[in-house]
Amino acid sequence: MNIFPKHIGLTAISFATIATLIYLLMINVTLTHIETLSGHAPFDMRPFGYSPADAAALLDALGAEGRAYYLSHQIPLDTLYPASLALTLICTILWFGQSMSHRAHLAAGILLSLGAALFDYAENLTIIALIWNWPDTPTLLVNAASAATLLKSALTTLAVLQTLLIAILWTRSPRTKRPA
Repeated sequence: MNIFPKHIGLTAISFATIATLIYLLMINVTLTHIETLSGHAPFDMRPFGYSPADAAALLDALGAEGRAYYLSHQIPLDTLYPASLALTLICTILWFGQSMSHRAHLAAGILLSLGAALFDYAENLTIIALIWNWPDTPTLLVNAASAATLLKSALTTLAVLQTLLIAILWTRSPRTKRPA
């Protein structure tokens, strides 16, 4: 019995299109603008985290206009992106998983995708708090934001790798019907 929706592949492609468009807009417009304004990589583009000194340098260099831009342009886009990426990965995992008998890989991929989105949202919330609290940004808040960025980056990488592993396993698994 197939428990997955009939058109899960089309759903995965639709979410992938949305996620890609948002990502391209962030990379080519908002994040580029933030970096141009400040001369520093935005928080979102620091996969290994950042120190309180790094955060202070970015926030100071952005100025009031740049900090407002971060809140009004980058954060709204990055509110849409984590969910669209997670839904892309989850639908892709379910699409390939339709004909797989071993479900542990699927569950791991879904949990990693959800974790990546959760920490991306935590990153966004802490970035908002950093900007709102500037220049009196507590070190603990910077460390929490940096940890969220680091965990988001790691979990996103693992979720994508797990999805690729599932796709590879799918190509090697015996089945009577390929997902449509």
